[in-house]
Amino acid sequence: MTDNHLIKKCKEYLKTLCVDISERCVGSNGNRQATYFFEKELLLRDWETEMVEFEAIDWVENGATLKSDEENFNVLVSPYSLGFRGEGELIPASTIEELSKINAKNKIIFLFGEIAREQLMPKNFVFYNPEEHQKIISILENSGAKAIVSATGRNVALAGGVYPFPLIEDGDFDIPSVYMTEEEGLKLIPKIGKIVFLDSLSKRIPGRGYNVIGKKGNNNSLKIVVTAHIDAKKGTPGAIDNATGVIVLLLLSDLLKDYNGNRLIKIIAFNGEDYYAVPGQINYISTNKNNFNKILLNINIDGAGYKEGLSAFSLFNLPDEILQVTKNVINQYSGITEGIQWLQGDHSIFLQFGVPAIAVSSKWFIDNIGDQDITHTRKDNIEIVDCNKIVEISQALNTLIRSI
Repeated sequence: MTDNHLIKKCKEYLKTLCVDISERCVGSNGNRQATYFFEKELLLRDWETEMVEFEAIDWVENGATLKSDEENFNVLVSPYSLGFRGEGELIPASTIEELSKINAKNKIIFLFGEIAREQLMPKNFVFYNPEEHQKIISILENSGAKAIVSATGRNVALAGGVYPFPLIEDGDFDIPSVYMTEEEGLKLIPKIGKIVFLDSLSKRIPGRGYNVIGKKGNNNSLKIVVTAHIDAKKGTPGAIDNATGVIVLLLLSDLLKDYNGNRLIKIIAFNGEDYYAVPGQINYISTNKNNFNKILLNINIDGAGYKEGLSAFSLFNLPDEILQVTKNVINQYSGITEGIQWLQGDHSIFLQFGVPAIAVSSKWFIDNIGDQDITHTRKDNIEIVDCNKIVEISQALNTLIRSI
């Protein structure tokens, strides 16, 4: 198969996933279209497939307004928040200590400053949930508040390039909330203790999603599991995050369609990495928790194919033999280098169960993971993707898998 053919396929897949399908957020119709498309492509290459269904809410919003004394403030609806229309006294908290002491019953809480410096982990998020975050959520849920307004700044490490970022993004948290920039928050401070009116238009919609699993090879062997999340942050094209990872899986499925080696190869389009409840990942863990010892290696692709710089393979706990093979493959491809370790991806699932892993990404992104402003925004579009890099990664992984 020629490079030109693979590059053409890459461009076609990019258009399908980022343009023709306008929304890949979990629970949405577009997300389901993407998973159906992915399965169809695997079936065309004679992969055995499985669609694993799970429940996931979708969410729609139509803006919000915040007023006090006839003065309007610019606010955004927190993703997955319930809607709200009403008024209440604005009561402030800038620290956990302040929050724990206020009487917020039937009032509207205003969070700013230290307490709003980083996005709160969803209350049921199992992979990373600091005690401080859990305490804030608990106090809020027991406060009797009518609604929450938060003023946030920038926190690229947890919220990508989004500014302002939503302090709360959690479909399991039922106090309506909105958010604003730090600058807008400064304008709101004089309204503390006064009555504010909030009208937030949003609702949750029951939905479903799927993990898509392709299988080929020797069922009695240790598995090589190659993964990428197929969902995107709501309202974004999700090209680098993570249509390109899905495209690597699709190109790899083509390159491996004649595979008859000794390993069992699984290709998995995970669904939920950019969704508050990571439902696809939770589903996979619950159904495979006793089978991780049967996995030889995980290869996870996330953030690959950025037009600037090299591609990066980050290596985690590889056995000596696989480590040497991997380094040899990296040396064969001029556009690939060994990258620094990073944990903000689905390979962390496998690492916590003791499975060796390779995380495939763009060196520029993992080197700038704390200050880039592209992911989770409209900037993450097909214009920043280099299909030559996607093809090179796919070919390198094909070489690697056939060498193990």
